[in-house]
Amino acid sequence: MDTTLFLRQLRRKPLPPAVQEEYPFTIPALRGLEELTFTAPVTFLAGENGMGKSTLLEAIALVLGFNPEGGSRNASFSTADTHSPLSRWLTPVRGPRRPRDGYFLRAESFYNFATYLEEVERSDLVPSRAFASYGGKSLHRQSHGESFLALLQNRLGGRGIYLFDEPEAALSPSRQLAVLSLLHSLVKKNSQFIIATHSPILMAFPQAQILLLDEEGIRPVAYEETEHYQITRAFLQNPQRMLRELLAP
Repeated sequence: MDTTLFLRQLRRKPLPPAVQEEYPFTIPALRGLEELTFTAPVTFLAGENGMGKSTLLEAIALVLGFNPEGGSRNASFSTADTHSPLSRWLTPVRGPRRPRDGYFLRAESFYNFATYLEEVERSDLVPSRAFASYGGKSLHRQSHGESFLALLQNRLGGRGIYLFDEPEAALSPSRQLAVLSLLHSLVKKNSQFIIATHSPILMAFPQAQILLLDEEGIRPVAYEETEHYQITRAFLQNPQRMLRELLAP
């Protein structure tokens, strides 16, 4: 077990029989979850939609003290209480070092977080400082991709634990490449990332741990074994042939 990581492992508490038949343990990938060990500064959660990637990441965020809707540990906004009960049954095993920074990015609720920042900016308690860590201007006045890059470039300071839920939703391929460079810089500053993603570009990060969630559970896989890599590679090698097969009458 890597003792340099802030979060080394998750362990599931014993489940009462009735809970085993309730959501989210009805999701096959989560049903057999007993412990999950992190082995690298960057971990990707991969798998098809509905396999529990976002549910697991949200539970990790909650056990680490983050707002389930995203932001830093100090973010106190709430628009809907929709998070799953998974976090109640998980115990984190932390490393000897403590992070000095942290952030939970949820693409689906980033708009709500941007609105929360607007409210903080207008408050008398913290005048004109809410946007300081986001490029100095409202996230609503930036495109989705610009605001996400502003967050990475200005808000994340290193020696932190950062959780991203499908960040590629906001990013063009060229900006995903820029994110790889930023990840590299922050890892050199002793940061840890756990990222739920479908992006074969992001998953290519060197020496990353890739955990595949599927019908069989959660297991580590090599980059080239992921469906994301294999399908993208097959399409780019011969797009016309694949299109003929897909669009055949």
